[in-house]
Amino acid sequence: MSVELNHTIVFSRDRQESAEFVAGILGLELGAAWGPFLPLATANGVTLDFATADPERLTPQHYAFLVSEAEFDGIFARIQQGGIEFYADPHMQRVGEINHNDGGRGVYFRDPSGHDLEVITRPYGSGS
Repeated sequence: MSVELNHTIVFSRDRQESAEFVAGILGLELGAAWGPFLPLATANGVTLDFATADPERLTPQHYAFLVSEAEFDGIFARIQQGGIEFYADPHMQRVGEINHNDGGRGVYFRDPSGHDLEVITRPYGSGS
């Protein structure tokens, strides 16, 4: 049997704000709203379904995106142009830096609801 992640719900203070933020940074198109969800599909078919939730009950999550070197350049440029604080590490201590883990590049930043987003060009454990 083949098991694949199909979708996950991303609870946000404001689904529109968060979905547009992530779509804009990643250079993706939002799908049409479906009930309480605003879907954002990735290239491998996994959908992030943004939904508005009570801000008091939000738990920050971590979402990592694997991209090409060229896509990283565009994403990183949009992060910088947007004045978004970014980090080289998951503990958000190396501010204003990117990492070069596994011979690639990676960056961490937060969405408007406080979720930790990560963009990498090489999967962990894939290089030196």
